[in-house]
Amino acid sequence: MDVAYELVVLVHLLGMASLVGGWLVQVSARGERYVSAAMLHGGLTQLVTGVALVAMAEGVASLDEPIDWPKMAVKLAVTLVVVVLCWANRRRHTLPDGVYAIIGMLAIGNVAVAVLWN
Repeated sequence: MDVAYELVVLVHLLGMASLVGGWLVQVSARGERYVSAAMLHGGLTQLVTGVALVAMAEGVASLDEPIDWPKMAVKLAVTLVVVVLCWANRRRHTLPDGVYAIIGMLAIGNVAVAVLWN
């Protein structure tokens, strides 16, 4: 089970890289920003694997780490907002700068919560 958990962590990190990387690629493209497939699929990957990781951590006694439920609630809420924004704007050819900034800052903020919240 530990190997399966680590593989889901790997896919979770790849989803984060896809979401944040897809956002960073377009930062300098003013007026031509859009929700790329990498951003949308990265966000969806983060959502699915994040829920799977919490479920696996809850069911695996060998992890020996209690789940920080407030942290998980914040991360889930932020991820849901990012995914909804990406999904709602997936067919737009250009995004307003504010919406684009919110998507990226929330995604990066979610990484910061994961790393810095102890």
